[in-house]
Amino acid sequence: MKKIFKFILNTIPRPVLIRLSYLARPVLACLLKGTKFTDPIDGKSFKMFLPYGYQNQRNNVLSPSTLSLERHRLLWLYLQNETDFFTSVEKKKVLHFAPEQAFYKRFRNQKNLEYTTTDLLSPLADVKADICNLPFKDNQYDVILCNHVLEHIPDDTKAMQELYRVLKPGGMAILQIPQDLSRTTTYSNNAITNQKERAKIFGQYDHVRIYGLDYFDKLRSIGFTVHEVDYTNQISEELVTKYGLAQGEIIPVCFK
Repeated sequence: MKKIFKFILNTIPRPVLIRLSYLARPVLACLLKGTKFTDPIDGKSFKMFLPYGYQNQRNNVLSPSTLSLERHRLLWLYLQNETDFFTSVEKKKVLHFAPEQAFYKRFRNQKNLEYTTTDLLSPLADVKADICNLPFKDNQYDVILCNHVLEHIPDDTKAMQELYRVLKPGGMAILQIPQDLSRTTTYSNNAITNQKERAKIFGQYDHVRIYGLDYFDKLRSIGFTVHEVDYTNQISEELVTKYGLAQGEIIPVCFK
């Protein structure tokens, strides 16, 4: 059974598999029940995580129960262990861009959060808005979550300025992006229009750049105080493996 299931996972196109998994995840979670990997978001354990990837398939990265990837589980652990996101007595105003399925209902149900979602296209968005022209007042949100969004935005400088504008003084913004940590400078090239070529160079056909280490300094130039948090180095290697995290991934934790 295990060999058959692995064969199916490795032959079905990944985008199709992801769409199907929204409907099939209760079955997948049951079939893959085990002890090797644990999703910290819901605490469920599995013999394997699902494979995922556009250009380079990664094994054991997609949780069958929450559909979280490495970055989602890393962010959850950071918020849970290092912040008062889940435990604050005073209600926090949270703005979440392009809300992820792994988080959406859980954050919505948090009684200590005044939770607003926004996106141009997502059906989960409370407010349909352009990140470069947000319909929110200055200094409005305690927490902003904007993860794997900026690499899609041609004018990311304007988007960053808008994020800074609507964040309260003292507020926290977590602005994760796909990042090549071996690259010193960010690379973009508008002349590349072929979708396959864009996917090969930027990771996905709808990405407009690949960020390098200068991403953090760009955020600082906007006005943010940026903490480059390598949270995988603050927990054991055993837990990094068990939770299916990407060793060395940096969480950009930004403050105003």
